[in-house]
Amino acid sequence: MLSLQWVCFGFGLIASSYICVSVGEMFTSLLNVKEAIVIERKLISYLKTYIDNELDRLEDLKRFHAKVSDLHSGIYDGPAATAMANPLIAFTLIKRLQSEWLNLVHSNEASENTQALRSGFEAVEASLPKLEDLQGAAKGLMRLQDVYALQVGSLARGRFQRAARGEPVDVYRPTVSVHLSGDDCFLVGKVAYEQGDYYHSVLWLEESVRLFRVAGGGWSPENQGTLEDALDHLAFSHFKAGNVSYALSLSQELLHHDPMNGRVLQNVEKYEKLLVESTSLPISEGGGMRRPNSTYLRTRTLYERLCQTQGSQPKHYENHRLYCDSFTNGDPGLLLQPIRREVLSLQPYVVLYHNFITDKEAENIKTLSQQGLRRSVVASGEKQETADYRISKSAWLKDTVHPIIGQMDRRIARLTGLNVRSPYGEYLQVVNYGIGGHYEPHFDHATSASSPVFKLKTGNRVATFMIYLSSVEAGGSTAFIYANFSVPVVENAALFWWNLHRNGGGDENTLHAGCPVLVGDKWVANKWIHEHGQEFQRRCGLNLED
Repeated sequence: MLSLQWVCFGFGLIASSYICVSVGEMFTSLLNVKEAIVIERKLISYLKTYIDNELDRLEDLKRFHAKVSDLHSGIYDGPAATAMANPLIAFTLIKRLQSEWLNLVHSNEASENTQALRSGFEAVEASLPKLEDLQGAAKGLMRLQDVYALQVGSLARGRFQRAARGEPVDVYRPTVSVHLSGDDCFLVGKVAYEQGDYYHSVLWLEESVRLFRVAGGGWSPENQGTLEDALDHLAFSHFKAGNVSYALSLSQELLHHDPMNGRVLQNVEKYEKLLVESTSLPISEGGGMRRPNSTYLRTRTLYERLCQTQGSQPKHYENHRLYCDSFTNGDPGLLLQPIRREVLSLQPYVVLYHNFITDKEAENIKTLSQQGLRRSVVASGEKQETADYRISKSAWLKDTVHPIIGQMDRRIARLTGLNVRSPYGEYLQVVNYGIGGHYEPHFDHATSASSPVFKLKTGNRVATFMIYLSSVEAGGSTAFIYANFSVPVVENAALFWWNLHRNGGGDENTLHAGCPVLVGDKWVANKWIHEHGQEFQRRCGLNLED
């Protein structure tokens, strides 16, 4: 039997120590989210057992209650002296009061049932999502909201819609979905609130308040928040956003529910004073709020527009120089079975190879990678670290793991004509995206001399070969920012582009991004090919500018 081997591998460098499993990373891989279903099924079973045991216990209580009630409505209903004249009746009364009621009231059955439920919970507790997972999932929803311009109210109704001319329009209609509760929306808004992101907290907390009101403001034991909590957070969010008038109104509503809340009373006094002292404060009820600026994403508008097109750019594809053909690359192995090539762009040169991989091969590669999946990292100087702008997990597979990896390498070499063997090609990186999983605009090639890419001592990444191992229902396109086009996920196809010019300089037009996955489970495999070893495969041009 083949044993699974995997290595933590970054930028072509074997380094088993720098990536570690940390708490709160379930949200970064949909594979792990799916595994959580099995865990909840166990909890459902534990809860069912608890309910059954409690029902049995309550049936015993009801039986005892009925027995005693019958005695009091029958035998004891007449003259007490007559009933107690019977020593059997007198004995059973004394026994009940001295023994049976004591056993009933001090029974351990209820606590034993509760303890059994808690023990079942504790048995799986280590595998449950952490607080970081809940926060990460909430941020994923807000990311999808932003990138695809989705309405929060529609998301709460289980729909993916944006506004067009004042009317909701479906971005995607899922085959299965759920409605969000007031508590669900409260938790998303609270994550934004705790980050000081009052743009998002207002939108989500507004929806939370609306849903709590529709539900009558009642509390459920599984909920973390209440209508009062949502009003409290929403009022302060509006205040921080500059909307003092609405903050006052919400605080006054909150006082109807909790009139003795000293902190809210102080806030009301503060808001009233501010409104009296200044008439220049905005009271627009949130209409003028803007999204927080990104500190690292300068191309946000273009990036999001390309993601929203989901690969549909008719004007781009009107270029008569773009074409499709059956490609052999002059390789004897492809002459009898050429591959369908679609040239998507000339500057940069980007091609899509259809049906590069079979369904079975894709599933095998995903299976091989599962035990090695770790949170994806990005370059930070000479080091690597996790980042919110890359949400996924990845694993690195050597060609010795399974013959299929070597087959992929040979197939890539035939199509590209490049030397992809280690160290000239990095090990195959398999990536699974998480909730709203994405990778914001970046270059695959190193842009700094201190980059870990150069630790292999085989030069920069000259080319990228990316294989789509799965399909998605919506989102997840690969967007080329400066080239102004995006490529939708095409199952079993592979995308190839040159990262460097022939003179070795980086091609800025290869700035690209993995758009957030709206609905679906996205898997890709990346093969990065380095400069060294390609001297005769991709020669330098005569023009220094090429």
